[in-house]
Amino acid sequence: MTVLESPAPAPAPARPLSKSRDFLLLWLGAGVSALGSRATAIGYTLLVYWSTGSATSASLVTFAALLPNLLVQMPAGALVDRWDRRRTMLVCNAGRVVAIGSVAVAVMLGAVWIPHLMVVAFVEATFGICYGLAERAAVCNVVGPDQLGSAMAANESRANAAGIIGQPVGTLLHSLARFAPFTFAVVAHAVSFVTLLFVRRDLQGPPPGRPASGASATSKAPGRRRSLLPEIREGLAFVWGQVYLRRALGLFAASNILFQVLGLGLIVMVKESGGSPPTVGLLLVINSVFGLAGAMTSNLYLSRFGIRRIMMGINVAWAVLMAGIGFAPGIVVLGALYALINYIAGIGNVAGMYYLVKTAPDHLRGRAGSVVTLLTSGANSLGALLAGFLLDSTSTTATMSVVAVVMTGIAVLALLGFGGRAAAAAERADS
Repeated sequence: MTVLESPAPAPAPARPLSKSRDFLLLWLGAGVSALGSRATAIGYTLLVYWSTGSATSASLVTFAALLPNLLVQMPAGALVDRWDRRRTMLVCNAGRVVAIGSVAVAVMLGAVWIPHLMVVAFVEATFGICYGLAERAAVCNVVGPDQLGSAMAANESRANAAGIIGQPVGTLLHSLARFAPFTFAVVAHAVSFVTLLFVRRDLQGPPPGRPASGASATSKAPGRRRSLLPEIREGLAFVWGQVYLRRALGLFAASNILFQVLGLGLIVMVKESGGSPPTVGLLLVINSVFGLAGAMTSNLYLSRFGIRRIMMGINVAWAVLMAGIGFAPGIVVLGALYALINYIAGIGNVAGMYYLVKTAPDHLRGRAGSVVTLLTSGANSLGALLAGFLLDSTSTTATMSVVAVVMTGIAVLALLGFGGRAAAAAERADS
């Protein structure tokens, strides 16, 4: 006589993110903060370019806003891994309120000074980097492992939603009053500050080496704090050890330089065609809507194609789309090309973030995130300077032709780096 075993219980379904109070508060606070940042980003550009007509002056302020990605990322990543994440985010929000508030007051008084805007843009971006690194690392402590992919898609969707709302709001507010985008950002960061106070869960993971049972750990007792350099090297070593991460970073860094040229180029092309700031705002809304759609459908592409094929596909598609920008016959076609580019970017951003947070241990997430942002977004500061120089020294058609040629080269590198059997075998080993 055989004994029938009881069937194994079915795994419990993943708890929906909508039921996670702390995730929603964290998500909402970061989203409101991003909304304010997007409003000031377009506010700086419109304030400077529509006042001076100089793409170079506008690119200088953008350069100052992006420079922290080169100078601050690495030490910020190490420090965020040391600091309390909740306290870090609160200080960053408070700092941005003060810094951006100074711009609002200056514009109200008619005392706009490019060096002042550059300093504030630099300080605001520095606080934003520390806030973003802490928030990205904290997400893993407010959701379960089975919710991580959905949480990353939700965060990328939030970023695009902030663009959908923040950029047109910033454009509209600029049309009403030049100081209005900056007062709006002050309020947004203040709301984010308050929201974070209501997150209950601890945003830190357990220290490395601490046993779950409560027995004494075998690691050394805490002693004198070591310098930042070894900790930064540890983050670099981790990222370099991830096959897809290190290959993808170089491609994203190169393409991000081009995205800076595309971003400023869109504003220049709209003005040259007789458009106005609201026209720019409308196009940015469309771009963000498509970026949001890309983020929301990213899990479908990830599950079907994997990171390797996504990397090849997005770079080839960008090369094809960018080739048509300089020759677009009108605003409608131009907007369509930009929208498709942003849809693909939404997919790629989620794929990169998911791979990073899935593979990085909690105590390394700040440093690993800083390395990734340094190499991908740090290139943006160089791209901002290049954008102003190219657009002031040559025609938009010639500038966009350069962009298309360089993007074609990047697409070829993507095919070479991810298309071979060795890359496919490495993907299977990493999965």
